[in-house]
Amino acid sequence: MRIGLFIDDRGTTLDEYLAAARSAVDAGIQELWLGDRLAWDPLTLLAITGREIPGIRLGTAVLRTYPRHPIALADQALSVQAATGNRLVLGVGPSHEAIISGQYGYSFDKPARHVREYLEALIPLLRGENVAYQGSTLSATGQVAVPGASAPPVLISALGPRMLRIAGELTDGTITTWAGPKTLSSLIVPTITASGRSPEVIANLCVAVTPDPDSAREWLNSMYGAAMSLPSYRAIFDREGVTSVGDTAIVGPESVVVAEIQRLFDAGATGLLAVAIGSAEEQERTVSLLGSLTS
Repeated sequence: MRIGLFIDDRGTTLDEYLAAARSAVDAGIQELWLGDRLAWDPLTLLAITGREIPGIRLGTAVLRTYPRHPIALADQALSVQAATGNRLVLGVGPSHEAIISGQYGYSFDKPARHVREYLEALIPLLRGENVAYQGSTLSATGQVAVPGASAPPVLISALGPRMLRIAGELTDGTITTWAGPKTLSSLIVPTITASGRSPEVIANLCVAVTPDPDSAREWLNSMYGAAMSLPSYRAIFDREGVTSVGDTAIVGPESVVVAEIQRLFDAGATGLLAVAIGSAEEQERTVSLLGSLTS
């Protein structure tokens, strides 16, 4: 099974983060992922991680497109590629109106159109091509050249049919959020593969090896319950038939966790991006189990 670990870097020093990353790799984890959390810059931290820890896959899940011009992101991503021996997987996405308009002050009008145009500019830039792109939401003129860097795979956070079709047409796949086996098998996998390609489908879910799954779900609800009010996420919860964020988590004893992870792959996921939750001891047990399943 292809299993990666999302590391929450908020509130950690660089040394604390690197210690957690090394511990995960020592447990067998072969992919480490970071996201936009209003904390460490993910690409900067991944460049450092790649220099400190050899061999592992490094990913972003995900970077917000609106505040990063495609030329600027191509420059950053290719710099990370050169620094890490080309081990980066570049996950991007439009985020949500509450963040893009509320925090950054940008218009969130027609996000799928924005993502298509963003990718049409970004992907050639990552290949080192000279771009003269003019869309209705952005323009990009120029070329990025970083010696030793090759274009990274690009994934997008696609959950709805339109974004999934864009992912299948233009990118190397999708990183989902909150989506379980039901949504993967009924919507995500058939829609993204309709183009005839074989893109990655990475399911991003919270996981805990714990004797008290109810407490784990309650914690998840208290931390991320607001996700129920975000339209793109709400559609996933409705498809899954769950009434709370906590209901999407993979929690319980090892046998239950293993069985639920297998259901994701049986539904067509090509990888799992796990967020270990619970007490420090439970997180350690969770990462150990995930590492043992990694192949």
